[in-house]
Amino acid sequence: MTVTLHALGIAAHDPRRLARFWAGLLGWEADGDTLIPNDDTGFRLGFVPADEPKTRQNQMHFDLTSESVEDQRRTVARALGLGGGHIDIGQRPEEKHVVLADPEGNEFCVIEPGNDFLAECGFVGAIASDGSQEVGYFWSEALGWPLVWDQDQETAIRSPHGGPKITWGGPPFTPKTGPNRLRFVLTGSLPEVERLVTLGATRLGAGNGRVEMADPDGNEFSFVVRETAA
Repeated sequence: MTVTLHALGIAAHDPRRLARFWAGLLGWEADGDTLIPNDDTGFRLGFVPADEPKTRQNQMHFDLTSESVEDQRRTVARALGLGGGHIDIGQRPEEKHVVLADPEGNEFCVIEPGNDFLAECGFVGAIASDGSQEVGYFWSEALGWPLVWDQDQETAIRSPHGGPKITWGGPPFTPKTGPNRLRFVLTGSLPEVERLVTLGATRLGAGNGRVEMADPDGNEFSFVVRETAA
């Protein structure tokens, strides 16, 4: 198993500005348009230029954890101070998490303290995804990460080394119109591309040492071919 989740790529109209926002919110080190984690997250954030407007709710978003109500308020205040804002995606008044968006409208949640599902996770608790049970199985096999939740068509995986969970909420699904603004960037040896295809991935194109692919739900991801020793 040689596939690694190297980064989460985020399309941005102003990559440098968006990198500054997330660096300030997460406390990660910025290296140009890339953020390098200082915790057990295990993957980077890479901000790439894009001209296309954001027209729908993202297929993936961050769930950030809180140690207390005051800690949750501090995270919300920090996000607002950095240029984020409150948004309404249909959350109910009784729900205790706070839904925000970054300066380019990418949604994320600040989860209330005492959330049992994310109790073992750090500040970046989860990448919460819209997707099927089958796609959760696909990513578990693709990355070699075990399933840590599989009930009522909802799935979640987590690296054996810790870090955030990646979750898929099951039906109903938000209609996909156009490319996703957030996508996984994997690294691995070239034979792993064929293994991903046998698991249900689709090739979309290739060039410059990179293969563009889609998972069984049609979500785009990039596979960067890692050179092997001669």
